Amino acid sequence: MNTPYVQNLLVGKVKQVADPNAINPLEKAWESGMFKESTEMPVWLSKSGLYGDEVADKKNHGGQEKAIFAYPVSHYDYWQDEQHIEGIHIGGMGENLAVADMDEYTVCIGDTYQFGEAVIQVSQPRKPCWKPARRHQTMDLAMRIQKTGRTGWYFRVLQEGFVKAGAELALLERPHIEWSIANCNEVMYEKKNDLELAKKLVKCHLLADSWKQPLVKRLEGKASS
Repeated sequence: MNTPYVQNLLVGKVKQVADPNAINPLEKAWESGMFKESTEMPVWLSKSGLYGDEVADKKNHGGQEKAIFAYPVSHYDYWQDEQHIEGIHIGGMGENLAVADMDEYTVCIGDTYQFGEAVIQVSQPRKPCWKPARRHQTMDLAMRIQKTGRTGWYFRVLQEGFVKAGAELALLERPHIEWSIANCNEVMYEKKNDLELAKKLVKCHLLADSWKQPLVKRLEGKASS
């Protein structure tokens, strides 16, 4: 098995895009930090994310449990060839790390990697939101991402340091091999009636609280996503 690596390192500022006078909801003005550009320069990675990178929706994005977002490079061929989404390419999901030789089936909650000078740890899958749909003019893209499991995932930062594109992600620790990103997505979206699985996943101490909260509600008999 090949050692995974960061093919592209991406950062971007929040900006407003589209037309404020548009009638089509997909063309109306909106604000986002998902338009990121690749950089070949070393970038400082702190506990809150990459230097120079911004998020617009700080309630649902960013913070220490979502310091950096990773997305597999290999998924873009699928979105282009199988889902026929034109113009989608690396950076199209707003990722900070476009990663190669890893995906939702081979990455687990709590996986800890050496990334340049930094040490990063997988915290949760990404919950699909409306912004990729707006960007790529595909109304149901969030649901397609959810159904296919091609969500990507977030890292928290355990040790700060400089990082750059091309660096390998050397696995240091894998404490929860049973909880791949794919398995977490399955519990959240496909096996909503399996409360025993939800209970087990909630007990995973390295899973971010924001992912646990809807599962806790589910176990309490309340509605969850």
